[in-house]
Amino acid sequence: MAKTGTTTQGLRAAIERSGYYPALVAEAVEAAVGGEPIASYLVHQETTFDANEVRRHVTVLVLTDNRFIVSHTDEQAADGTSPSPYATTSTESVKLQRISSVVLSRVVANPESYTPGTLPREVVLTIGWGAVSRLDLEPAACGDPNCEADHGYTGSSTADDLSLRVSEAGDGPDTVRQTLAFAQALSEATAATPDTGR
Repeated sequence: MAKTGTTTQGLRAAIERSGYYPALVAEAVEAAVGGEPIASYLVHQETTFDANEVRRHVTVLVLTDNRFIVSHTDEQAADGTSPSPYATTSTESVKLQRISSVVLSRVVANPESYTPGTLPREVVLTIGWGAVSRLDLEPAACGDPNCEADHGYTGSSTADDLSLRVSEAGDGPDTVRQTLAFAQALSEATAATPDTGR
């Protein structure tokens, strides 16, 4: 379930509608937002299956005039460190000028007959701000098949701080629309924010 909007009351209502520890999630998010006005938000709940356990995870994204706030809440079963089930909530606040990339990947069915405005079947929103990068390396080679020299390594570095996948089949068309709206708002906000040298 995902919800997007622009008010503190709307954010609280979306968190409550998600039904996922709403008091805990709302308190953490509201503390991170503070008194800043909310420009846009997205609440996304995801259920995963881990062996014989069902685990839930909620991600809350909030855009203010100056910051991008991301909150994750996960539930955990009782284990060696805790005799009862528990939840972990974390929030991160990122200045808009630190956001280096907003990538929105769209998957569309029957691209040969695509009509502008048609919802994608799936979207993946990836946001990078330099906290986490993925480095993919492989041995470098030259064009000579008989060459045995060591050419070192080649690779690429990808900002991969947050990746959120939403599908029409799994999350519903409203969730896809809301993710598109949040991605657009964030992209526009980062384009309008002057680069101050990070």
